[in-house]
Order: sequence, then C-alpha cells, then structure tokens
Amino acid sequence: MQLIRYPEPETWDTLLARPVQQMAQIEQLVQPILQHVRSHGDAALKEYALKFDNVRLDRLDVPMEVMEVAERQLSPALKDAIRQAYSNIVKFHAAQRQAPEKIETMPGVTCWRKSVGIEKVGIYIPGGTAPLFSTVLMLGIPAQLAGCKEVVLCSPSQHPAILYAAKLVGITRVYTIGGAQAIAAMAYGTESVPQVYKIFGPGNQFVTAAKMLVAKEGVAIDMPAGPSEVAVYADETANPAFVASDLLSQAEHGKDSQVLLVSTSESVLTQAMDEVEKQVRELSREDFATQALEHSKAVLVRDSSEALDLLNAYAAEHLILSVENAEALVDKIINAGSIFLGHYTPESAGDYASGTNHTLPTNGYARAYSGVSLDSFVKKITVQSISKEGLKNIGSTIMEMAAAESLDAHRRAVEIRLEQLETGE
Repeated sequence: MQLIRYPEPETWDTLLARPVQQMAQIEQLVQPILQHVRSHGDAALKEYALKFDNVRLDRLDVPMEVMEVAERQLSPALKDAIRQAYSNIVKFHAAQRQAPEKIETMPGVTCWRKSVGIEKVGIYIPGGTAPLFSTVLMLGIPAQLAGCKEVVLCSPSQHPAILYAAKLVGITRVYTIGGAQAIAAMAYGTESVPQVYKIFGPGNQFVTAAKMLVAKEGVAIDMPAGPSEVAVYADETANPAFVASDLLSQAEHGKDSQVLLVSTSESVLTQAMDEVEKQVRELSREDFATQALEHSKAVLVRDSSEALDLLNAYAAEHLILSVENAEALVDKIINAGSIFLGHYTPESAGDYASGTNHTLPTNGYARAYSGVSLDSFVKKITVQSISKEGLKNIGSTIMEMAAAESLDAHRRAVEIRLEQLETGE
C-alpha cells in the first residue's frame, strides 16, 4: 500500500481513481459473443464452454437429481451456517415490503402504488476461484420474497454449496454456463435457457461488459459493477489488526480489487500497514491480495471533516467506520454502498450473514445507485381512481394545463366527461 500524507483536495480525483478498465476494448471482444449466442443459441453456448473453459457440455441444465445430491455433499456445519444466513437475510429483506397506501390528493382523487414482482429474472454466479454461494442467497431471497415467477441461475460452477443455496431459495432452473455467453443466453433466450427481463449478479470485466451492452438493448440489469472495494476510516481507537483484516478481506477478491485506508493518525496508518504485510502472508489467496494492494492507498488527513469529505468523494462499495462513536457519523456519509459501524462490525458480516445485501455499487456508482434490495426485484405501478365529484374538483386544472400545452385531446377527455355530468346523460 502507498502512504500519502495530507493530499490537497484538487489531487483527490487522481488519488482515488480505481484501477483502469479498458471497457471499450472489452466491449469489442464481447459484442461478437452476444451476437453469436443470439443467432445460434445452445450450439453457441456449448461452443464457448469448450473454447473458454475446456468443458464439453452434453446438456446445459443441471438435473434435479444433481441438485438433490448436492445437499448430502455439504458438512452439517456449513448447512447450518447457510440456513442461519438465509434466516437473517429473509428477515431483513421481508421488512422492506410496503403495503399500498392510498392517498387522497384532493377530494375524490385517490392515488396509490402497488408492488409487482418482475416476472422473469436471471442470476449470474461466477465460477472463478471462489464458489460464491452467498450471492445465490443475496439475489435468490429477494427474488423469492418479491414473488418473481421465474428465476434462472447461470453459473459455470456446480459447487454443491451453490446448488444447495439455489434449492433453498426455490430456484430450480440452473444452467452450467458462464461468462459473457451466459449473459447473452439470459438476455435473448436460447432453446434451453429462458429469456429474462432483468439480470443480476457479479462477474469479471467480460461479464460486466456483456451486462452493460444488453442493457443498451432494453434488458434491465441490477447496476453497473466493477471490482470489489472497501474504504476504512480508522481513528486512534482503532485496532490495527482489525483494520488490516478488513482491508485484506476485500483485497483477496482479486488483483483488480482496491482498498483505501483513511486516518487522522499516522501511527494508526503505519501500524495497520505493518499488520497488512504480516497477515497477507497467511492467506491462501496471497497472490490476489498482494496484487490488489499494489494499487491501494493509505491516506493521512488533517481532521475528521477532511476524512469524511474524502470518503464521500470516493463513494466506496463498503465503508467501515472503525472509530469511536461511529453511529454519530452515519448522517454525514452521503456516498457509500453499505456502512459498517465500530470496531466489531467486519465487512465480512455483510458479505455473508448479518442480513443486509452484499450486491452493491462499485467504481464510484454509490454516488447514484443503491445496493440490491427487495425493490430491485419489483416494479412499482401507480394506480389512480377519480370519482364524479373528484373529476369536477380537478377538471378545470387539467383542462387549463392541457390547453396551455396545445394538447386539445387531453383537454377534451376531461371536458366531454364534465359535460355529460352536467347534462346527466
């Protein structure tokens, strides 16, 4: 990690830059894959599985008997852990349900919103070096609670924990396809894979590019996403070993991940950096973490106000406030995907089991995007009902505005009704 002392605000944009992704070049590689899957369906998916993953697929779907066997392949301790995480995530997301509230905006004019689950959604789970069964819970549970009628899961991994988590959240349509071609399959549909209306899930730069490209064609996606990241604000009360472990919990995701440490105490920064160097050598994914640390930074700032300004400018996916009275700072954070308060709230709790969702905006998108929630899987449809008296009350307002915009049919749609009410015909 690079230690930077008292950077001036005009240098923050450069200081806080994420690792560069050449998205335009990646999109040029991904676009032909999308078109080939669109044109050739299952045959293209099998072709790419052999080309990219050296896997010959006789069938794309995972048979139900394989999903049943998966449960027996897991240890009782892991199954208990998954079920506990499931319970917590369900509890948090179920509380996000909103009953329709009818609002009478003026006498006889009533408006409300209703929530409707998106009928068909797709979930992508990477294969890679870590079986992200936790993401199956994070995406499958709100889909389940929202009442989505069809949930499709694509993953090149058939890890038993992924299949067990899928079964737990009620997903029965699982396909062993990955990469940009899996995004294409869900976006366009093939002989085996159903087309969906919205696609969720993390992935590498090719998956991300595929999601962005299909979004241009009208397929909804959860959010723009990039490599995982964490920012930690640590004061003099912070435990350097705790801070280092939180930084490494994100650095180990991949070589393009980034971590940021901010403090008003140079002693805390240097101690935490020393801990990082010590702890990284104990990780099974040391190589990934070490490469991520090469473009990560520790920043010494003058005071708490400057620290918060810097953190809001960064807009971290995960923000840990490892400070005294952390909750008092929450209202001052305006840009973050998810906030973790105090010395005993590790980011990994949110990644797995506390209940909040770990699918969060990265790469600065937390300035405008929220993380995945129950709302991500529903549409909000407005409803209005106007009585005869209500139309008399609001009619002149509508007609005056329509006339001012020269939209005569709009005005006439009200006028003809009012005339009928006056004549009683």
